[in-house]
Amino acid sequence: MPSALPLGDPAPADGALPADLPVDPAADLGVYVHVPFCRVRCGYCDFNTYTASELRGTRQDAYAATAIAETDLARSVLAEAGALRPASTVFFGGGTPTLLPVADLARMLDAVRDRLGLRAGAEVTVEANPDTVTPESAAGLAAAGVTRLSIGMQSAVPAVLATLDRTHDPARVATAVAAARAAGLDVSLDLIYGTPGESLEDWARSRDAALALEPDHISAYALIVEPGTRLERRIRRGQLAPVDDDVHADMYESADAAFAAAGYDWYEVSNWSRGPGHRSRHNLAYWRGTDWWGIGPGAHSHVAGLRWWNVKHPAAYAQRLAAGESPAAGRERLDAATRRLEEVLLRSRLSEGMPLELASPAGRAAVAGLIADGLVDGASAVGGRVVLTLRGRLLADAVVRALTAE
Repeated sequence: MPSALPLGDPAPADGALPADLPVDPAADLGVYVHVPFCRVRCGYCDFNTYTASELRGTRQDAYAATAIAETDLARSVLAEAGALRPASTVFFGGGTPTLLPVADLARMLDAVRDRLGLRAGAEVTVEANPDTVTPESAAGLAAAGVTRLSIGMQSAVPAVLATLDRTHDPARVATAVAAARAAGLDVSLDLIYGTPGESLEDWARSRDAALALEPDHISAYALIVEPGTRLERRIRRGQLAPVDDDVHADMYESADAAFAAAGYDWYEVSNWSRGPGHRSRHNLAYWRGTDWWGIGPGAHSHVAGLRWWNVKHPAAYAQRLAAGESPAAGRERLDAATRRLEEVLLRSRLSEGMPLELASPAGRAAVAGLIADGLVDGASAVGGRVVLTLRGRLLADAVVRALTAE
């Protein structure tokens, strides 16, 4: 089941931002559009997604109109707060956005363009399962203004896909990439490593299959077994072997070496691209802590240190908007200490590094030891930035604990 929403303060029915919020009108604004529909629920997934049998009281074919209603709200709220500015990035995630007709995705993108505006050269990404991409749909997305397709490959090995409850044919990945290329879209491939039962040879097969398709960008995520998922229950019952952290590390190191040899640079612990021009600008905005508005059930937003999140179920989300109310379920205003902690957590994962001044006094004192342990690059630290080494990327959580120690 999807994970629970965080606790927080009540959100006002009109969605208004606090009058004293220190908005920077020059800051970038991202827009995330959550499409919460999937054909089947993957066994490892705890995202806020719903299959047809779980929708109860809402219709997939009405979703675009509901999301557009929140876009109207976003314009009103941001304009009132002096925070309205054109979006630099738009990201359709899910779920499976490409389960919706291209016309619906185009309508939602047009609403962002009309209500909020899009900066020249804005990055517009759509996530897709391989079996939902056709030459016609890719061309339609490109015509609507989409610039980038992020394809959920996950693995090239049928047995690994079966363990993850992924239903696509691995051969469909190449077909989807070809369709995106023909439409002029940038291509990103998403991989998962460390699935129970996956061998180093299996992972090498998936990694090399992804490289053979020559994408512009690759994301490779270590499998996290989330509580309450089908995968977690199967492991708990002894039906699958537990995830092995040492195997995860071996898989990561082999991937980083292979990606580097093929011309891909790491720019975030789990992300590689063919040069800076192909990095995910939308995700970089999250890691750098800039502003974004999240549209859709369960979507989170952040503006100038205020974070809020929408009600989770599509039916409740639609009911709020139909009543002229904000769908926000709660919100929190981050204090300076929390914002600094989050900056360290996120910005330390980037290849550009984290300003050393963000570390606590004890954390700054610990940097020499982190360099000695081979976790942080010494030359960068002398220049005032904390940049993880390859070993540091494997132990990023330990580095963050050291940098934030009191």
